[in-house]
Amino acid sequence: MKTVKEIEKGIFELLKKDFSYTNVMQAPKLVKIVLSSGIGSFKDKKKIEIVKDRLSKIAGQKITTKGAKKSIASFKVRENDPVGTQVTLRGARMFSFLDKLLNIALPRTKDFRGLSTTSIDDMGNISLGLKEHTIFPETIDEELKDVFGIGVTVVTTAKSRKEAQAFFEHLGFPFKKASVGKDKK
Repeated sequence: MKTVKEIEKGIFELLKKDFSYTNVMQAPKLVKIVLSSGIGSFKDKKKIEIVKDRLSKIAGQKITTKGAKKSIASFKVRENDPVGTQVTLRGARMFSFLDKLLNIALPRTKDFRGLSTTSIDDMGNISLGLKEHTIFPETIDEELKDVFGIGVTVVTTAKSRKEAQAFFEHLGFPFKKASVGKDKK
């Protein structure tokens, strides 16, 4: 089985007919993957540390805590209170995480039928929302008390949604099959 990094190297040959590329540098490439998780509902410092620890195990590097930009009294949030965590993956860690996401985590998702193509934006990036962090193999089954969601954004150099969708399909992203000819009643 080829890794994502090996597949990305051959993308130019696969897409040059469809998008009339003349140079290897025109083909889309992965830039970075951003993982983020909100911790707004956890006011306990112990639970915030649990979220940071688990997300750092999943990502394989240290997590940064993001603070509130301004105080909002109705949400009981003060300026610089921790409201989320974030990590940016590049290079080898990025490819390793993407392999783990596509080959292990997404197939373990409950009732997974494929990713929606509408999650690809006009700039060629895809954003996924994972409801449970427990689909990753780094989480231990005993830690199922505090389950949190993770936002995953994959940033590419693709110039359009159509180009990005072809790029992601060749990388192995499991998109939903379009139901052609079925009337919804």
